Amino acid sequence: MIDRTIDTWETQHSASTIKNSTAPLVRVLDEAVRDDIISINPAKHRARRNLGKHVTHATGALRQYALPDLATLRKLADACGQVHQSYSDHVMLAALLAARGSEVAGLRAGDVDWDNRIVWIRRQHYPGKGGLVIKQTKGRRDRPVPMLEALETILERLTDGKELDDPLLRGPRGGVLTTATVRDATHWDDLVGQLGFGNLTRHGLRHTGATWMADAGIALHVLQEILGHQSIETTKGYLHPDHRHLAEAARQANQFLSASPTRRDTTRRDGPRL
Repeated sequence: MIDRTIDTWETQHSASTIKNSTAPLVRVLDEAVRDDIISINPAKHRARRNLGKHVTHATGALRQYALPDLATLRKLADACGQVHQSYSDHVMLAALLAARGSEVAGLRAGDVDWDNRIVWIRRQHYPGKGGLVIKQTKGRRDRPVPMLEALETILERLTDGKELDDPLLRGPRGGVLTTATVRDATHWDDLVGQLGFGNLTRHGLRHTGATWMADAGIALHVLQEILGHQSIETTKGYLHPDHRHLAEAARQANQFLSASPTRRDTTRRDGPRL
């Protein structure tokens, strides 16, 4: 529908008019992506295409927004850290917790569970009408994320000497780090372009962590819990295209294992029928 509409506009209006008209739609659908209602923003893809940029629509499209490895993530974090350490920490937390920027902003020292090596995502903190807003997560429930080794020293430093209810991460002047703050302070678009990650947005850090966890072989239902997706179909968007058949194989195996025990016992006792 978006493509057809813009195709019509291109015969009637100037490029600048089309760009200005598409911009609000891109912003609205960006929110839908953040809410996991849709996996990719089709309006953004069309806007980029008009600028001569090629965007892939292949299976596993979410994966194209992920960084390739931990060394690359650290390179980006170090570059952000040249501005201030808090921006580096934001990058590492968002990626290794597969969390939204607003969820990173909402973390408190007590959300780090050292006994169980879990970080709890319990709230989000973001700009809203009248100022900053603290709300539940998008899924309206707390969710546990395993503590990865690469995050340990960062969490140790950020929790050191803090009370349980103290904010885990704050900016250079003690304020909340929003995605817009990180963008402006680090000159994000220029920075990621210089590093060769032109398609990477701040939300792409969440895609990075989710993609790595999927590639590590974390069970789909566990990954769904970590990411807080309402639908497992959204979680499947992070699977490598070559591995999607394994998800179907797991579904079939689970269906078999949940069958009647009596039926399985009979099969074993009688042996295969020829």
